[in-house]
Amino acid sequence: MIDRTTVPDAKDVEGAVAEAAKSCSNWGRWGDDDVLGTLNFLDEAKRREGAALVRRGVSFSLSQRFDMDGPQKGWRRRTNPVHTMLDTGTDAALGNQGFPHGFGGADDVISMPLQCSTQWDGLGHIFDHGRAWNGRPAEQVVTSDGDLVTGIEHMAPYVAGRGVLLDVGHVIGEDGELPDGFAVTEEHLAATAEAHGVRVGRGDIVVVRTGRLARARREGWGEYAGGDAPGLSFTTADWLHRTEIAAIATDTWGFEVRPNEFERAFQPLHQVAIPHIGLLIGEMWDPDALAEDCAADGVYEFWLTAAPLPITGAVGSPVNPVAVK
Repeated sequence: MIDRTTVPDAKDVEGAVAEAAKSCSNWGRWGDDDVLGTLNFLDEAKRREGAALVRRGVSFSLSQRFDMDGPQKGWRRRTNPVHTMLDTGTDAALGNQGFPHGFGGADDVISMPLQCSTQWDGLGHIFDHGRAWNGRPAEQVVTSDGDLVTGIEHMAPYVAGRGVLLDVGHVIGEDGELPDGFAVTEEHLAATAEAHGVRVGRGDIVVVRTGRLARARREGWGEYAGGDAPGLSFTTADWLHRTEIAAIATDTWGFEVRPNEFERAFQPLHQVAIPHIGLLIGEMWDPDALAEDCAADGVYEFWLTAAPLPITGAVGSPVNPVAVK
């Protein structure tokens, strides 16, 4: 049900991306050597503000599980995690581990793409016409050795602060869900924030719930990974830039609406948000349990910690975001 009336000219994705990139650019804002992008907005004062939101001490994981029953289907070699045991209780019981005085143990290993389940898109993940975040040449940033400049490891200490849930699925949708192809506009986000009695601003980590994950749980994964889905409209680029949020995440595979609002386009909002705004984007988060609690007590802000794994040179990272109220 894609509505291309939300963008000025559905046929001119090149022009739209160029215009948005120019008007929303943060290049040079934090110096030529910056590796944090919009995480610069999440400062010590913002973390104190977030920590002060803890009242009841209840916590929620916003992560999907990492296992073979995940949503991936192999697109561009993205597969579900493969978990292998290296040592087991059977090995210990049989006494074949070689340890003295009855000592035994278990060990395991996991093999997976870093963006196969709940994850962050790092600043080296997307380029625009060969340019990475802050205007750097993409070929000098990410090579076969990884992201040599803006690797996700630089962000590991900083992703903790005030979280805000915008449950657009419940405020705008029917039965708590938005249909596939629904483009979430700035107006939808503003209406949801107003309905929740919450503000969104500088340094916030925003979690947008569309209900897409809830539908996948009910009906099966289907085309969840890469298929049609609700998501942010390309027209929210200005909102993402103007609000000065630190990061944003959704319960969908691709963050932005799919199909995209332009003809013959692929993820144009990514093309602006990551290399030009410097925005940290999360995908495939699971806000459903948190949303139920927020609806029950009417509080849609909380302490949120969502540190990426400090994998040197990675352009993305699995994450287990934890919200505490």
